[in-house]
Amino acid sequence: MNRISTRQLYFFLACVAPVGKLVLLPAQLANFAKNDLLFPALVQIVLSAAAVFCVLLLARRRMTFYGLLSETFGKIAAKIIATVFAVFLLFAALLPLLEQKLFVQSVFYDTLPSVASFAPFYLFSVYLCARPIFCCGRTWDILGPLAVVGLAGVLVLSAPSADYGALLPAGAAGGSGFLQGFSGAFPWFFDAALLVPMLGKIDYREGAAWKGALFYLLGGLGVLFFLATFYGIFEEISVNQLFAFSATSKYFSGVTMLGRIDFIFIYTLALVMAFYCALPLQGAVECALQAYGRNRVLPAVLSIAGNALLFGLSLALDYKFADVLKAVSGTVFWLFPVFCLAVPVLLFLFTYKGGRSETA
Repeated sequence: MNRISTRQLYFFLACVAPVGKLVLLPAQLANFAKNDLLFPALVQIVLSAAAVFCVLLLARRRMTFYGLLSETFGKIAAKIIATVFAVFLLFAALLPLLEQKLFVQSVFYDTLPSVASFAPFYLFSVYLCARPIFCCGRTWDILGPLAVVGLAGVLVLSAPSADYGALLPAGAAGGSGFLQGFSGAFPWFFDAALLVPMLGKIDYREGAAWKGALFYLLGGLGVLFFLATFYGIFEEISVNQLFAFSATSKYFSGVTMLGRIDFIFIYTLALVMAFYCALPLQGAVECALQAYGRNRVLPAVLSIAGNALLFGLSLALDYKFADVLKAVSGTVFWLFPVFCLAVPVLLFLFTYKGGRSETA
């Protein structure tokens, strides 16, 4: 079946999507909101779940993103909007890719590797992005259980070391801490935008919209529990723990006798994260293909071009990650609510007709 089934979609929303929020986001939230880091994360999760609900309701019509735009605004406007959305997804891919690169180089290497050591990921990504986007559903069947095992393993090893009382008293960071944490967390919550290019390829079943939002909230609970555990372990020095899920489990008491058995789960989560980081690129390629047509070579050409651009940027910005993080989460953070929240909601308001269409 050349569609993404609801089971695969639920695996993504509940299991795969949370993994992308376990590396630098905890330290980012702790930097601004301190022990109140759960509150901005909770609001982000609820808003994203609402946007996911809107996108999945549109999946009832079985029309592509470009098809919905073209029917509503005309073909010229549809091409422009789809192109702009593709450019945004390329931009959204930059921070997760740099984050993953820094994580891999810092955690899995004993010495600092060369700047091109992350190049194999882009070869892997070129292949993924050249494939039809419905193929990602097949990977979610495998990645979903792996993500659950990885996160559960990390939490089981980490929770005994956590002092959850460190989260009290609630509200100590004040309104400014909440707002800074909330705005600074936007670059990690773009999951609704990832679903937009998949419209027309989702095998919608009755109730999938509210179930998808519910599964996203369930995955969000896992993120919140991890954030609480993370802060309970590191407390005031949480802001210095950049690679969160690789740091919490090393304090497990059995490590002294068994060694770093937690690396089994860390490697599992890193594998899931590699596929997740490629999703914005896959979505950008799909948006461009919908707008400008498909032929035998265009998917490969677009995939190579997009990955080459991001690979070049990753080399150019190799020692400037702090500047990138500050710019993306501080200066231009507003791009994320525009494309990840406003676009799905407005697309729903303008194009949803409550019925179904077999156009794909």
